[in-house]
Amino acid sequence: MIPLLFKLVGGIGLFMLGMVLLTDGLKAFAGDALRRALMRFTGTPTKAFASGALVTAIVQSSSATTVAVIGFVSAGLITFPQAIGVVMGASLGTTGTGWIVAVLGLRVSVGFYALPLVGIGAFMRLLARGRMRSLGLALAGFGLIFIGIETLQDAMRGLSDVFNLAALPAGSFRGYLLAMVIGIVMTVVMQSSSAAVATILTALHTGAINFEQAAALVIGTAMGTTVTGALAAIGGNTPAKRTALAHVLFNLFTGLFAVALLPVLLALIGLAQKHLGLDGGAMSLVAFHTAFIALGVLIFLPFVHRFARLIEYLLPERSPLLTRHLDSTVLHAPPVALEATRRALTETATQTFAYLDQYLAARPATIDEPAKIQFLQALERIQEFFPLIPPANEDEPLTQRRVAQMHAMDHLSRLHGRLRLPTTVHRGLVHPRLRQPVSQFRQLLRTAQEGLRGDLTDDWLEVLQQQAEELDRHRRQNRPLILQETAMGQATPALALDLLDTLIWLQATGNHIWRISLYLTEPVANSSAPVAEASTSSGGDGSTLESET
Repeated sequence: MIPLLFKLVGGIGLFMLGMVLLTDGLKAFAGDALRRALMRFTGTPTKAFASGALVTAIVQSSSATTVAVIGFVSAGLITFPQAIGVVMGASLGTTGTGWIVAVLGLRVSVGFYALPLVGIGAFMRLLARGRMRSLGLALAGFGLIFIGIETLQDAMRGLSDVFNLAALPAGSFRGYLLAMVIGIVMTVVMQSSSAAVATILTALHTGAINFEQAAALVIGTAMGTTVTGALAAIGGNTPAKRTALAHVLFNLFTGLFAVALLPVLLALIGLAQKHLGLDGGAMSLVAFHTAFIALGVLIFLPFVHRFARLIEYLLPERSPLLTRHLDSTVLHAPPVALEATRRALTETATQTFAYLDQYLAARPATIDEPAKIQFLQALERIQEFFPLIPPANEDEPLTQRRVAQMHAMDHLSRLHGRLRLPTTVHRGLVHPRLRQPVSQFRQLLRTAQEGLRGDLTDDWLEVLQQQAEELDRHRRQNRPLILQETAMGQATPALALDLLDTLIWLQATGNHIWRISLYLTEPVANSSAPVAEASTSSGGDGSTLESET
């Protein structure tokens, strides 16, 4: 009995270790390509579903895909309906492991021939360089999977003589539920639905359980695999929790549908065996696994937006809106974390620009203190989150993005310092003589808002720079005229200070808006020359206004 248990535990352990090595090796070998592919091909829920299925089939881990997509939706890289599509795809893609086990692992005794793969992979891991070391890790993991399956087969053959697992309740809804619960427990304990499915396939292949029990057990593994994603979302932000809940609900209802329709599905598998030549045993079980997951996808995918709204209703957004993407669970992935800070900075900047535009449109203008406090709190949260992102000094593009975001934070902080306008600027903004530059400044604000939201063409940054330079030309052209008119008695010194301080404020603030937009759009910090600095002028209330670039 003890040798059998040792073989059983060892076989499961070898299979799980192989899966971990294969998954980690393939992810490292692919580098950032899988992340980019997953994000690029998620335009619609259907494309997101296909991406999730493909990536999961490649990395052989639905948990890895689910945890990754939770990070992506937390950072705002993909929308919540897209995340649901990826999760559904991951659930279907994970059935690929079962096909590998059924086609190769059980039908052909490859455990002995897999040993050289482990050796070659280990040597590549130790001696090779660069990405080939990761490929060696994946090869070693692939070999260990089949060694684990062969060990499991030996253990299951002996275990069927000791325990008659086929005597467990079967053929009734109660029996199905019991087997499903056992499948859930197996997956939770192993923390791998692939390992649980491989164990069930091996037990069926050796006759330790019958087909109906195996089918119910596989349904349980599909439901149990949601635990990893749920654990990853603990402590995460609302989008992460929504994605985990969507994964749980999709797999839960798909599993319940499969249990309710189990007699029908088993009858269809029987017809496929009879008329389509489908092999019985493990091949039929894998086909059953794929079929009921596909059935769940067919039911849910057409209504993914309604499903998303239901989840959003169950889990409303409670985090501050401007910094909702700053989730500590994405800190382990610097590219994702940096994108989260960029989006938080972009939303804070966009809202600040909108506030300024509304402020200038109001007559008389009033300061909205709660809005100012909200912007400052968002900026403080971003400044707290940013240093927690691990540096990647060997990655030049990533370093440039960090530098660009520091520039954006600097200009955004200085812009917020200009939201409390001096008395001279208050008076100058409403003076008829500055109607044109004020109008141009408001146009600059709208260009920046629409550009950061992605509503303009690709050349919007050039347009924004021209608008900022136009404000600088207004300041330089009007300054000597205003001073000359004042010297000739055509204007009072107080009016001159109002107009000059306002022109400087418009130019300097417009410069900050352009620079913020530039650094949040283009990662290279020195991609454009700054607008010429404005000269310093003393405001009527004793304040000093100057332009920082």
